[in-house]
Amino acid sequence: MEYFLSLFKFLSYILLKEFFDFTNYYFPFPMSIFSCFWRNLRSEREEEMAARSITYITGSQLLSLKRRPNIAIVDVRDDERSYDGHIAGSLHFASDTFRDKIPSLIQAANGKDTLVFHCALSQVRGPKCARRLAEYLAESKDDVGIRNIMVLERGFNGWEASGRPVCRCTEVFCKGHTEQPQQ
Repeated sequence: MEYFLSLFKFLSYILLKEFFDFTNYYFPFPMSIFSCFWRNLRSEREEEMAARSITYITGSQLLSLKRRPNIAIVDVRDDERSYDGHIAGSLHFASDTFRDKIPSLIQAANGKDTLVFHCALSQVRGPKCARRLAEYLAESKDDVGIRNIMVLERGFNGWEASGRPVCRCTEVFCKGHTEQPQQ
């Protein structure tokens, strides 16, 4: 009976692990026992997600990389983009409708291998949309060429507060008209 109870706990753990990450919580079995099994049970989706992990980039790093033709900046703020301004050359895909517009984003970012997401502070909406895109790409059978997904540290507010250039146009696909913030 004890053997079956242990087996049940083990199988329950494996099934739960597939849907939730419980590795930071207490579980009665040491993880080393399962490591040999776990490596074999990792799905292709997890492998792709690990390969396409989301990283953070500072404003100064982005400023130096932004001139490269293979980078697209994705602003996922909602209404505040229209009155706060935005990073010049950025694409606007509001977070509240982001999931539905991922195919449009992929089309707009054609030829880009790096996407940098941001919202006002890059604490919730920016990282969430970046994860949604990574999940979408992992599930997609097509290779769209996006290799790097990043999130701008401190978001647009940090970008603007650092005195970096912003644009005040109202275009969804900004053409890159910049103006320096007033000191």
